[in-house]
Amino acid sequence: MPTILNLFGLRFFFYSREHEPIHIHVQSQDGIAKFVIEDDVVLVENKGLKPKDLKLAESVLEENKENFKLEWKRVFGE
Repeated sequence: MPTILNLFGLRFFFYSREHEPIHIHVQSQDGIAKFVIEDDVVLVENKGLKPKDLKLAESVLEENKENFKLEWKRVFGE
């Protein structure tokens, strides 16, 4: 379960056996959410993350989208 970034109490990661589309899981002490990061950053699932953490996670993902995509491709060989 590669962790890509820990920031502001949020852990950004993906599982070692992931699937398309490119997506990132974000976890806090309150819960976990999943964002697809293809052309746009889109929340596809939320299990307990607070609205302020969702906004923060979306902002971090948007700002670092290309880095997250590169890491995904490095790990999965795409």
